[in-house]
Amino acid sequence: MVFSSLFFLYLFFPLCMLCYFFANSIQSKNTVFLIFSLIFYAWGEPKYVLLLVFMAAADWFLALCIEWSRRQPRDHGKLFLVLACVINLGLIGVFKYTGLLLGTLADLTGFPAVVPQILLPIGISFYTFQLLSYVVDVYRGDVKAQRSFKIVLLYASLFHQCIVGPIVRYKDVERELLHRTVNINEIAAGATRFCVGLAKKAVLANMCGQLADSLLAPDSLAAADLVTTLGGRSVLSLWFGVLAYALQIYLDFSAYSDMAIGMGKMVGLHYKENFDYPYMSGSVSEFWRRWHISLGSFFRDYVYIPLGGSRQGDAKTIRNLFVVWLLTGLWHGASWNFVLWGLFFFVFLVLERKWIGEWLKAHAVVRHVYLLLVVYFGWILFKFSSMSAVGTTLLGMFGLNGNAFADFETLTILKSNLFFIAAALIAATPLCKQLALRLKERCDRQTVTAALYGAAQTAWPVILLVLSTITLVGNSYNPFLYFQF
Repeated sequence: MVFSSLFFLYLFFPLCMLCYFFANSIQSKNTVFLIFSLIFYAWGEPKYVLLLVFMAAADWFLALCIEWSRRQPRDHGKLFLVLACVINLGLIGVFKYTGLLLGTLADLTGFPAVVPQILLPIGISFYTFQLLSYVVDVYRGDVKAQRSFKIVLLYASLFHQCIVGPIVRYKDVERELLHRTVNINEIAAGATRFCVGLAKKAVLANMCGQLADSLLAPDSLAAADLVTTLGGRSVLSLWFGVLAYALQIYLDFSAYSDMAIGMGKMVGLHYKENFDYPYMSGSVSEFWRRWHISLGSFFRDYVYIPLGGSRQGDAKTIRNLFVVWLLTGLWHGASWNFVLWGLFFFVFLVLERKWIGEWLKAHAVVRHVYLLLVVYFGWILFKFSSMSAVGTTLLGMFGLNGNAFADFETLTILKSNLFFIAAALIAATPLCKQLALRLKERCDRQTVTAALYGAAQTAWPVILLVLSTITLVGNSYNPFLYFQF
């Protein structure tokens, strides 16, 4: 089940909210959320609910053991922390990376003859990192171990952000899980944020995905057919196809974060922002401070800084960055193209840190163009798991496949979607947000205009919901890009 499905929008979520608001205590409200969250997670593959429950139970117990150990003559907290890491990372390793490791071994040695296909539990990367951060924070003394298993399980499984993020720290929501209030203004703000995210996904991201498939190649093609199809695409088709994919990946991922943040706000849970218009950045390091903020802060606080950060000289700083970006690539998917994608950004981060960072700061326009080009070509590595497909795309973008600059099909697609592409580009910038803020400031000074603005604020989420519903009813293309997470 995904947020951008009619079943979720008009049955699951309304029923959950109805039961939630009729519950008369925070304990019963949490019970409602827990039941609906487990149903939501079980919708795709019921047996993996047991894995989620087991991991939550293991980390709940080990966090209690860490806290108990502090009161003993000999503190064995580190042992319990190591055990938690072994369990969590071991399980994600088995389910997510067994195929990659055995497939690579088979390619090199011919053994094993058959690589087992292990179905990946949806969202395992997100809830594993959440649970690990909880245990580490208990070990560090940043939070107290939660006595109630139900609360830890709710924290790990809450359907707002369990399968697509943002990665939420327990210490950020501990108080609100146990004691929270909500008012009508927050409910309205949360509903608006949800509807904005829904429209971003259903109207913009899905259409960008269709354009990318039309201009590049559908993801469903076999490797050989994919290379053949890409080899026949025109230069213009490949450039605009990658642009459509770059817009899709941002609009889709940020849309889920918008919806999660909106749903949380509607019930008094405040999740931190996960995207801050990353395409407006002026360097790769700034881009990664704005893109998937919760993942970047996780690796910073639980990997980079514990390794020594940038405090131990250039060589160790580069080593620490290498580890972080190797893990960042692997986190995004169990395929070598994701590893190369992570290391691709590692190279540019090192270049900025050692050589070109100061120069970029002095050239505003150049640094923005540089960032866009780096990220743009990085998405080619992210999209195609086949290195042959990556190579064919790169050669074709410069006409080196013997391909034409343009063709009738590409020109027709671009002419038909020119205004849509412009709208998607604007949606990736803070322009609409800035205009809304300026309009609000002006309305605050004029009573009549303020009334009109208030009416527009009320109507806007309804319009977006209706538009999204029409789009979802009339369009079967509604991909879930995060199955590899």
